[in-house]
Amino acid sequence: MISYEVTGFGEPLVRTERETPTPTGDEVLVRIDAAGVCHSDLHIWHGEYDLGNGKKLSMADRGLKLPLTMGHEIAGEVVAVGPDVKDVQVGKKYVVFPWHGCGECNVCKRGDENLCLAGKSMGVYQPGGYADHVLVSRSRYLVDIGDMPPERAAPYACSGLTTYSAIKKINPRVLEDEKVVVVGAGGLGLMATLIIKAMGGAGVIVVEPDHAKHDAALKAGADKVFDPKSPTFIADVKAAAGGAVWAIIDCVGSGQTVQSGFDLLTKGGQLVQIGLFGGHIDLPTPSMALRAITYQGTYVGNLRELQELIALAKEKNLSAVPTTCMHFSKAFTALIALEEGKAVGRLVLTPQETAA
Repeated sequence: MISYEVTGFGEPLVRTERETPTPTGDEVLVRIDAAGVCHSDLHIWHGEYDLGNGKKLSMADRGLKLPLTMGHEIAGEVVAVGPDVKDVQVGKKYVVFPWHGCGECNVCKRGDENLCLAGKSMGVYQPGGYADHVLVSRSRYLVDIGDMPPERAAPYACSGLTTYSAIKKINPRVLEDEKVVVVGAGGLGLMATLIIKAMGGAGVIVVEPDHAKHDAALKAGADKVFDPKSPTFIADVKAAAGGAVWAIIDCVGSGQTVQSGFDLLTKGGQLVQIGLFGGHIDLPTPSMALRAITYQGTYVGNLRELQELIALAKEKNLSAVPTTCMHFSKAFTALIALEEGKAVGRLVLTPQETAA
């Protein structure tokens, strides 16, 4: 098998050829048809997260070891199974749930493996999707995609799952009655907009400084798109929301976007942060109680939520975000394009190069 690996933080990916693994026990071998390039891959590749005030969170200190095959948005065809596998079929196509836990702790037993403190996420702590094959440790991590194109299905494993899980954290009555403000019109923001509409939300207002992405947000179903650099930005967003902003999903997660979110929220409002851009905020503690606001982080989602999302995508025939497919050999090119902000929608690595 051929993979494209991180061998040094911040260095070009290295093409590596190894023997294709043979599954044992409950393992499954997947031939990869599509692997999404996620913004969090940039943090993994650099080996750190920006905590603001000059502080960094080291991936090496969190247990990440090189060489590493990144990629946690994976869809493909099962080509071999271990002798204990009973619930997946060779020749069928699946999306892979990559957020594996230890399987033994109370968190995992509750079904929240993505929150396990001993997590073993694919593309982070075990080989991922920047390759032509991947070995999946348990067959239950595969979700049947039916006839859904793999390049459409792959991003559901992270950008789709993350936004779906964030949306579910909003009070269903608020989602039904109030327009949600989505910060960012990248892959996450566009996915959030599509899913909110599919879930019957009252509407979406997108905040995006890059005017090249405004059309994509409107096509995804946004009611309005605003540039946060506008001097009337706060007033304009509140007016478009009907006078009060009750729910914000921040797909950027910078100090500036979170602070703007607090400035927008009405009393009793909620900000759910997905993005990992980095930074720092100062928050007066009395305001949390006096304004009754909620600031909540969310980290991807669990297997049950991915299953729900795939079912929703099938039922509603969910539109794909704008997708550019690039050959696996251009994995590093895709990574750099994402870092430079040149990607609209999602970049997906495939055995062939097409546009979706």
